[in-house]
Amino acid sequence: MNKAAGYKDIGVWQERHVGFVELRRPPDNYFDKALIAEIAAAFEAFDAEPSCRVIVLAAQGKNFCAGADLARRPATGSTEETGGGKHLYKEAIRLFRTQKPIIAAVQGAAVGGGLGLALVADFRVACPEARFCANFTRLGFHPGFGLTYTLPRLVGPQKAALLFYTSRRIRGEEAFAMGLADVLVPQAELRHAALALAEEIAQSAPLAVLSTRATLRRGAVEAIEAATERELVEQEWLRRTKDFQEGVKAMAERRAPEFHGK
Repeated sequence: MNKAAGYKDIGVWQERHVGFVELRRPPDNYFDKALIAEIAAAFEAFDAEPSCRVIVLAAQGKNFCAGADLARRPATGSTEETGGGKHLYKEAIRLFRTQKPIIAAVQGAAVGGGLGLALVADFRVACPEARFCANFTRLGFHPGFGLTYTLPRLVGPQKAALLFYTSRRIRGEEAFAMGLADVLVPQAELRHAALALAEEIAQSAPLAVLSTRATLRRGAVEAIEAATERELVEQEWLRRTKDFQEGVKAMAERRAPEFHGK
């Protein structure tokens, strides 16, 4: 069943009980509000499709998602469309409201907001070449996309703080060891492994899975929404600092930043 009509930057289709959403902005799959809105619309469509029991989120190209293209667009979404609460994080909350289990197939980089997108999923299937990084502080910025809620609850507050404060980049093996990835396979087997896990979940009673998931995630959407509101406030003032300007410039020039706390 092909559901791709009406989408610009994603592919959407269904095989048996598994729905697929594929990012199609290779090689890096940088996101903006429009892309997140498309993913949210696809998730909502699968929620409304009784025959879909699990969703696989994947991406074309070298990287799963390299986050926002800060070198060309410093805003994370809040300044793209002001007023009415229509910033990027409002679209991101729609992703977290998805009722059905989500599996992310992560190749290459899941960086910044791209890591936040990967953590929307219930499970992550990764390969040794995958790279996970909350690189915000190395840009002079504050974490976003709900990561201040999702990351500590996945790897623990201590490891999350280490990843946030250092902007350290970790590869697939270390991500798997700390619980950031749930399955580790060779890159050539990534899609197959994600599908295999999805099909295993789909064999369980669908109403029981939805009910169990709702209990496990009770209160999470509200907490993530509150987290993104706090993240946005901090991002707004940090965006006006010289350190943020330096961080973005250094990233574009592929050099180490020189911060001065201003």
